[in-house]
Amino acid sequence: MNQLTLRQLRYFEALAHHGHFGRAAEASFVSQPALSMQIRELEETLGVTLVERGSRTVRLTPVGEETAARARDILRAVDELGDMARNAAGGLAGRLRIGVIPTVAPYLLPSVITTLSRMYPALDIKIRETITPTLISALKEGRIDMAIVALPTSEPTLTEMELFSEAFMLVRPKAQANAPVPRAEDLPAMRLLLLEEGHCFRDQALSFCALGGTTTRDMLDASSLSTLVQMVSSGIGVTLIPEMAVSVETRSADVAISRLADPQPGRSIGMVWRKANPLGPTLKDIATALKRP
Repeated sequence: MNQLTLRQLRYFEALAHHGHFGRAAEASFVSQPALSMQIRELEETLGVTLVERGSRTVRLTPVGEETAARARDILRAVDELGDMARNAAGGLAGRLRIGVIPTVAPYLLPSVITTLSRMYPALDIKIRETITPTLISALKEGRIDMAIVALPTSEPTLTEMELFSEAFMLVRPKAQANAPVPRAEDLPAMRLLLLEEGHCFRDQALSFCALGGTTTRDMLDASSLSTLVQMVSSGIGVTLIPEMAVSVETRSADVAISRLADPQPGRSIGMVWRKANPLGPTLKDIATALKRP
């Protein structure tokens, strides 16, 4: 039997993850024919069919599903071996894969990258911006090394370290600037605009206003804080945004910003990583450097 290669396993794992030859090839930085050829060779080496190939979709066979799970374990172990060597050598270098939620990325990443580049000049930083559930899955599967998310994650396999806490600010049309600041229970009646489902910030806002996630609400949802603020500027409703986003998102919007009465709504932002990651001590140093007073 021919030898399996890590390249074959990485390409197959990418296909299993993306479910599409083109997207898997793009994520692997190779041509689609090259990726397809490597997976064919993997099937020939194993003597089994791993993939059902359709005109538009890709479906793994039962043995393909099992192979994908084992490939992930093997690749994670290989990556952790490299991480262990990097950590033992002292001074982080090479690739560091960072995940960040969308309600943090535009406002915090510049300082994060600046700090990391100063601490570890040889670092090759890769950024992935997406919602918390996707980042947690990526962490557990070894696709990223660390993530910056809202805490807590309630994941026993992850180490959490708080970086800072911040308040949620009320954004209203400029015409309401001198009006009394509403109470939390009054916000739904003012047409509270929120991010679309999947964003933890949406869930936190709903919790503050004592609204269940399944409550029927006559309002529009948006995919970004920028869109929410511009909708408020147009007079459609009101919204909540994290304090770190205020200076960026309101500079070109005709809105009024107010701090809500105590107890103010807010969130804790932290850094998380796998407890089994050999880079754990170094990641803790990074979190300490990123921590705000």
